[in-house]
Amino acid sequence: MTTAREIMTGNVQCIGEKETLAAAARKLRDFDIGSMPICGEDNRLKGMLTDRDIVVACIAEGGDPTTMTAGDLARGKPVTVGADDDVSEALATMKEHKIRRLPVLDGHDLVGMLTQADAARSLPESSIGDLVEHISEPGA
Repeated sequence: MTTAREIMTGNVQCIGEKETLAAAARKLRDFDIGSMPICGEDNRLKGMLTDRDIVVACIAEGGDPTTMTAGDLARGKPVTVGADDDVSEALATMKEHKIRRLPVLDGHDLVGMLTQADAARSLPESSIGDLVEHISEPGA
């Protein structure tokens, strides 16, 4: 059994829930990523933030990214997987929720992100093709 921990990307960078969306945009640019977890002052995962969220939910709505915070866009409990869960369970979760990035938790601690690219590097081609097909369906 391969676990999420074995193929995830570790050392994940978070955006603090009280940091501005402008700061978040700079972090996304600097790390060359399209999304990142939102972490609270208690170091707990509060949500996920994407570059698209910043554009659609802030800028397009006339918001100010220098005053709106990442926490303002945290919407409920994000979909996650346990670090020691089987990768097949993680892939099923990604398919079900049509997500390309899945936060990996060890208890309540964020220990990594499992991405479509992580899966592609580590799993058989047949598993990845099925994952990409489900995630890429209209509405994903």
